[in-house]
Amino acid sequence: MLQDGRAYCTRARQVIFTESRRSAMNDIFTHIGSKDEKGIFKYNILIDGCWQCLKSQKTFEVRNPATGELIGLVPECEADDVRAAIESAKTVTGIAHFSPLQRLEIMERARVILLEHAELMASIITRESGKPISISMGEVKSTAGRLHLAREEIRVLYGEYLPGEWVEDTKDKFAIVMRKPLGVVAAISPFNYPLFIAAAKIIPAILAGNTVIAKPASDTPLSLIHFARILEAAGMPPGTMNIVSGRGSAIGDVIIESPDIAAISFTGSTGVGEYIASKAGIKKIHLELGGKASAIVLSDANLDNAARQICRGAFRNSGQRCDAVSRVFIQREVRAAFLEKILAESRRYVVGDPMKIETEMGTIINRKAAERIDRLVADARAKGAAVVLGGTRRDLFYDATVIDGVTTDMSIAWEEIFGPVIPIIEVESPEQAVRLSNESEFGLDSCVFTESITSAIRISRELQDGSVTINAAPAHGVGHFPFGGNKKSGLGREGLKYSIDELTKLHTVIFADLPG
Repeated sequence: MLQDGRAYCTRARQVIFTESRRSAMNDIFTHIGSKDEKGIFKYNILIDGCWQCLKSQKTFEVRNPATGELIGLVPECEADDVRAAIESAKTVTGIAHFSPLQRLEIMERARVILLEHAELMASIITRESGKPISISMGEVKSTAGRLHLAREEIRVLYGEYLPGEWVEDTKDKFAIVMRKPLGVVAAISPFNYPLFIAAAKIIPAILAGNTVIAKPASDTPLSLIHFARILEAAGMPPGTMNIVSGRGSAIGDVIIESPDIAAISFTGSTGVGEYIASKAGIKKIHLELGGKASAIVLSDANLDNAARQICRGAFRNSGQRCDAVSRVFIQREVRAAFLEKILAESRRYVVGDPMKIETEMGTIINRKAAERIDRLVADARAKGAAVVLGGTRRDLFYDATVIDGVTTDMSIAWEEIFGPVIPIIEVESPEQAVRLSNESEFGLDSCVFTESITSAIRISRELQDGSVTINAAPAHGVGHFPFGGNKKSGLGREGLKYSIDELTKLHTVIFADLPG
């Protein structure tokens, strides 16, 4: 249950808008917590416009996966805390009464504040996730870019005019089609891009006039907590965004089954996504789930480019991306030459201290995830594949790994890896590569390497993935292109204008011409 903090809340509601007028503040993060008697930072939670602790005083630890250092204690919400957050989000409607221009102004101020604290935010991301600081800086930059491009995204709210004379039964009518907010949106984000993916759900939800219940991954909640404070300091009305933290197994059902939640935007595993779909009832659901991205390398491909792009696609963020290259289909006649090039390129990816700017690869997020990668590699080795590079780890630092001779009876050929591993599967023809790729239960991303535009177009049309990239690894940046999967990779699409489309409802007003 929430700690009674109404006196503070009243004061906070009075100062938030004053604070939002300052783009340069000495310390905007004062409200989010304080150090305990042991010097450990203990975070507060944001519910009903108030940064507060919980009466239960329950917390969970957030540790740096690279060092094991305890970097924060975060409130462990219970069901009643989540219900309080939902009730707040349901009753607070301030953002819906802001004009689109006012909402854009909030996003622009948030962009400025975020960039003023870019180094701090990148450091937080790296310390909680173990990813290299260079990638964390890129994540902050992408988030700032998404805030900047809100001006493009909000155009979806323009609506449209439909003349009726095109159809006989409406020839004396016309209609105005508007987009309205849904109400309360639950934004559930994963650990691998804890700032950007959360922001890519929250920004369009608020632009559309919705309120938000945000639940970060328990491994990486700190960057989202800081981002919420940035939005608040930028002028977001109190109660527009609530954060609930804790184990999904304890509070997840309260969120997904609530009749007051109008939409759920979830990024995470296919298993959890299927569970959400089975329990949510009648509400909008957007699911961005697992992937098994294929890289199809044809005999006419530029092998240097293919090796460079595939390594980037497989090893960036230690392969902990739903769009990571997760298997390579290589035509037999160029397999030997390609293997030589992929090994040379892979050796460039060396694990190291994530806080050093030159580090290419950091850690796997936790021990359970690392042990799962171990299992997949061991299964491939036991069934006859050759681990020609890597296959080793030191604690959570997993070396770049290349496995040759992978066959379709091996788990690694079908399961999502979420680790820095490239399985190589020899094929006789492009047709065999397409068939094997399409046999996957996933359908998120794939890529094709060829010098033939005819082959590129034909194969891209035959593949059953949401996105197909030609001569480069999948990468989605700020979301300029729509992103999402087919089959067990999800429902709906994310991206500029696509996300806000998912988080609004159509409202049609029909006018009849009156006689005379």
